[in-house]
Amino acid sequence: MHKRALVIEDDHDIATLVAINLRELDCTTDIVANGIDGLNYALAYLYDVIVLDVMLPKMDGIEVCRRIRAENNTTPIIMLTARAEESDKIRALDIGADDYITKPFSVRELVARVKARIRRFSPEKEASFINAKARHLYGDLMLDTDLRKTTLGGKTIDLTAKEFDLLSLFIRNPGRAYTRAELLDLVWGFSYSGYEHTVNSHINRLRMKIEKDAASPLYILTVWGIGYKFNDEL
Repeated sequence: MHKRALVIEDDHDIATLVAINLRELDCTTDIVANGIDGLNYALAYLYDVIVLDVMLPKMDGIEVCRRIRAENNTTPIIMLTARAEESDKIRALDIGADDYITKPFSVRELVARVKARIRRFSPEKEASFINAKARHLYGDLMLDTDLRKTTLGGKTIDLTAKEFDLLSLFIRNPGRAYTRAELLDLVWGFSYSGYEHTVNSHINRLRMKIEKDAASPLYILTVWGIGYKFNDEL
C-alpha cells in the first residue's frame, strides 16, 4: 500500500537522497528545510513516518519532536543527528522519538529503519503480525495488537509506537517484572543499552495516558528494586 513520509532536513542533497531511496518502499516524500515549516506539515497532514534532523534553522529538531508529541501525534519519528554525544540521543528518545541515526549514515540502513517503523505503525497490513490472541482486556483497558489500537473506557488512547510496544509487552505478560535493561533490550533493541532513563520517561508518559491517577497506578506497577510489571490481579 502506498506510504507517505515527511523529511525535515535543511541539507538539500541529503533530503533528496533519502527521498529517492524511500521510493523503493512505495513511499511519497515531502521535503521541508526548516523546523517551523516541518512542524506545520507534521501536524497538518497524515504521514506514515517522519525523518527529522536535529540541527535545523528556525526551530531545532528536538523542539519539533516535542511539539509533535504534545499534540498526541503518534507518527513514528526517526531523528538524524550529526552529534554523537549520549545526551543528544537520550534527549531524542526521552521526548518521544522512536529511533535515531547518526550522520554520516548508510542510506540503506536508514531505509531499513524506516521500513521497520512503518511496519510497526501499520501491522494490520502485515501477515506476520497476526496473533491468535490479538485483543487483551483488563478492566477498562483494551489493547488490540493486530489493529495497534488501545482504548480506555471505550475511548481511543493515542500512543506512540514505543508506548504501544511497551504496553503490549506488559499486557501480554501480566505479573512478570521487567528490569529497565530488559525493557530497553526487548522494546528498543540491544543497541540502546545504558539508556535506562528513557524507559522511565516512557513509563511516565504511558501512565499519564492510561491511568486515572498516574501517581497511584492501577495497571503498570513499580516493582521496587527491579523495575515494572503489569498488574495481574485485575
